[in-house]
Amino acid sequence: MSRSPVKFKTQVSADKPRLGFLGVGWIGQSRMKSIAESGSAEVFAIADTAPEIVLQAKEFAPDAKVCRSLEELIDSNIDGVVIATPSALHAQQAIAALNSGKPVFCQKPLGRTATETKAIIDTARLNNCLLAVDLSYRFTDAVQKIRDVITNGDLGHIFAINLVFHNAYGPDKAWFYDQQLSGGGCVIDLGIHLVDMMLWLLNWPQVTDVTSRLFSNGSPIAPNHTNSVEDYATARIDLDVGITANLACSWRLPAGCDAVIEASFYGTKGAARFSNVNGSFYDFVAERFRGTTREVLSAPPDKWGGRAAVDWVRRLATSKNYDSEVESLTTVSATLDAIYGRRQS
Repeated sequence: MSRSPVKFKTQVSADKPRLGFLGVGWIGQSRMKSIAESGSAEVFAIADTAPEIVLQAKEFAPDAKVCRSLEELIDSNIDGVVIATPSALHAQQAIAALNSGKPVFCQKPLGRTATETKAIIDTARLNNCLLAVDLSYRFTDAVQKIRDVITNGDLGHIFAINLVFHNAYGPDKAWFYDQQLSGGGCVIDLGIHLVDMMLWLLNWPQVTDVTSRLFSNGSPIAPNHTNSVEDYATARIDLDVGITANLACSWRLPAGCDAVIEASFYGTKGAARFSNVNGSFYDFVAERFRGTTREVLSAPPDKWGGRAAVDWVRRLATSKNYDSEVESLTTVSATLDAIYGRRQS
């Protein structure tokens, strides 16, 4: 027997932020539902260029106001904007919202390049608006447990890191394959999660050197290419704390399962690994290794998908003011630029 979708009320509340959702496709609706289920905010208004997507979103938020543009969304008495649109639109839309005094929660990547990312962050600082990005792996219980192990010094001096994200499928939207629209291929789509995770877990060391090789359909492509996006990439990232990280990521790799997602941290006293379970995109385990023994630190189930969005909403309910923590994302963007061979301006 089929079930009717759960419907979320959007009545105005004096103590909950009223949110506008710009882009309510699969990921936008997912974050909308997570926020609504948390009870931390009102789904007040939605906007999307696809009428059929708007109708889907309205099934879950029947009282939400439908807006035809970002401008109308901003003018609809909201307290913040959740952006889940194609990457090429993030900078323009986030800057417009921030200049209107609206805090922003944006899908990754915040910007296609470090220049775009910095421009958005500078705008948030100038307007004293809270800004956050949906780098959601930080909020998995598995990563939190690995952070505890690293912070406590249980691994000793970490000297090597392996980062892997292989996806057996490619994106189903054409804009992902246009570098001008996406900013790149599998690195900016998948690798960004692991680069961000690594730098965040290590408390933002300086990246001193990056070397990389990019491939499209099995053939090498030149750095800073413009005709195609990479579907396989490797990179070596050297950090000023004496660590070398090796990254590999791909779309459509025949890896024998839906996905291979891993981040392994090797130290003088042991190792720790974040990895997906049985090829899942959603189930993760954290383990600590000592020689040939292993200890499970975290295992499924763990409903983590919307935690980054809910965290932003709860901070928004307390203060709309700018949080300088977001400035660290320029390091992530600059690292991706280096992998792509883009010159820093």
